[in-house]
Amino acid sequence: MLAANHVRLAEDIKAVETAGAKWLHIDIMDGHFVPNLTFGPQTVADLRKEVDLFFDVHLMLDNPQNYIDAFIDAGAQQISIHVEPEYDVEGTLKKIKERGVKAGIVLNPKTEASSIKPFLPIVDLVLAMTVQPGFGGQSFQESVLAKTKQINDWRISAGLDFRIQVDGGVNDENAKRCWENGVDTFVAGSAYFRSDDRITFRESIESLG
Repeated sequence: MLAANHVRLAEDIKAVETAGAKWLHIDIMDGHFVPNLTFGPQTVADLRKEVDLFFDVHLMLDNPQNYIDAFIDAGAQQISIHVEPEYDVEGTLKKIKERGVKAGIVLNPKTEASSIKPFLPIVDLVLAMTVQPGFGGQSFQESVLAKTKQINDWRISAGLDFRIQVDGGVNDENAKRCWENGVDTFVAGSAYFRSDDRITFRESIESLG
């Protein structure tokens, strides 16, 4: 959603739904953990009234544990939190799931995959950032795919069923390499909203599997 036109946000998001997308990835930034500010719970609540998309909310916050209830009450159906800040990560993931919402864990490009391994049994999604979070339009970091492959190996060996997601610079050219390295869920912002044919773009991603 970060790459949509914020003046006509509801219109752009309805177009996403019309094009056949099922999920809406919503980036929440606090100006501290990342150097940018985006949306609050009220924006999520207002959009919830307009579309039936699955709301995949990504909290890029220093203290995400303080905002879980607000975003769930606003209509989030999945909340992903970062492993990097100092807070009770496991307790926050459990709180999300106790509220009946799917929980995800996120790691930045320079964060070791081992940092999230203890949380894999309790998450529904792992998000591997393929750019440094904060701003849209950055170039895809190919080096992250070694992490997604490692995480996928752990998923298979432990018999777990969480999704592996990538976010940042994803397009129909690098999506195949992501798929080959364990990724099954793709966040496409700039590539999608700037596409001349959003339906064909979506279909090209879905054709991977």
